[in-house]
Amino acid sequence: MQQFTDAEVHAKAVQLGVISEDQDLPRHERSRVVAVLMQQRQAAAVPEQPAAPARAASSIVIQPDGRIDVDGKPLPWLVAREPIEVHLAPEAGGVSTVRLTLLTDSVQIIKPDPSESESAS
Repeated sequence: MQQFTDAEVHAKAVQLGVISEDQDLPRHERSRVVAVLMQQRQAAAVPEQPAAPARAASSIVIQPDGRIDVDGKPLPWLVAREPIEVHLAPEAGGVSTVRLTLLTDSVQIIKPDPSESESAS
């Protein structure tokens, strides 16, 4: 089991806003703060994998039971039972589009850094 000093746990609790600098950490909050420290230490120990390059699917097959296979593998996410839009574009080199509605518990939209959009101009 990983050990953390009282000073490390206290500093992390202050950083997380659980307590203020002059307060003692309640015993019932200590395990939560230690869990955050453990996650951070584990994340730092795991080398970051480079993202796979984005690519177009070779084939999408929509099965009668609603399952969707992408390049022969089942899509691992739930797709809403709404109409699926398919646009065939053989004149565009055979590249077509499919619009699906994926179900999710949360969505985060990250706005570009203003300095990045200025440098792209």
